[in-house]
Amino acid sequence: MNPNPFAEGCAWVDGQYIPIGEASVPITDMGFSRSDVTYDVVAVWQGGFFRLEDHLDRFERSCLCLRLAPLLDRDALRTVLFECVRRSGLRDAYVEMIATRGVPRAGERDVRRIRNRSYAYAIPYVWIADPELQETGLPLVIARSTERISSRAVDPKVKNFHWGDLVRGLFEAYDRDAHTAVLLDAAGHVTEGPGFNLFCYYRGTLLTPADGVLEGITRRTVLDLATQEGIPARMALFDAATLAEAEEIFITSTAGGIMPVTTLDGAPVGDGKPGLLTCRLRQRYWDAHTAGPWVTPVDYGA
Repeated sequence: MNPNPFAEGCAWVDGQYIPIGEASVPITDMGFSRSDVTYDVVAVWQGGFFRLEDHLDRFERSCLCLRLAPLLDRDALRTVLFECVRRSGLRDAYVEMIATRGVPRAGERDVRRIRNRSYAYAIPYVWIADPELQETGLPLVIARSTERISSRAVDPKVKNFHWGDLVRGLFEAYDRDAHTAVLLDAAGHVTEGPGFNLFCYYRGTLLTPADGVLEGITRRTVLDLATQEGIPARMALFDAATLAEAEEIFITSTAGGIMPVTTLDGAPVGDGKPGLLTCRLRQRYWDAHTAGPWVTPVDYGA
């Protein structure tokens, strides 16, 4: 028996730290009932937060865009995140911060008069694709029956729980014996998939969709690393035909890092193995988690 009650994860709810299994959200919280919420996820790897301040910046921008006023200011939130990790003792963790519209009083319809709520938690690190699968590469499909929701309706730069289209894309992937799916917008441009950004290496340049996507921190890291490595890279609009002709494809997320794609719609990408460029950037990405300017160590105390 592990004597630490937070060993499976630690949550901060209503000013208290509680074991993750005891954490809950009121059923009337509009974050649950209306998806009126934003969140962000930052990784802890080998005892250090990765690009924490960038995640806090994005979370603040998301709250501002949705006109949410979290209970915790930036310094207080940072303290809570560190404390959730410290209490859990987790060296590799998936750490989430959440701001919701809150619980309205009975009959209240004016969202300006609802007190916003904040939550946070740390759990063991989450992988979109297991490391074993990444060694051989992921099978990916382009969703054909589901269109990515318009960014004019839901701003994808604000991290959100509007996953109806993404989940439909996932089921399409499962029905086609693939691991996951990437969605196209109304104009046929490649966007993103459930919890990830996408890159392709096409005619000597690394491309990532310029519009209709979350501005992922891992995506930004790849662009930063590409600059350091002298790899031509840019954000661009491109369609399914470009993706099908790419020499390499990979997806990126805080939950998994850089993950190679080796089949697209059942056809091999390149030679059907993780690409050399993908593997090179993947190694650089994980090396950057162990030391350097993007790492903020956690003080676990005694």
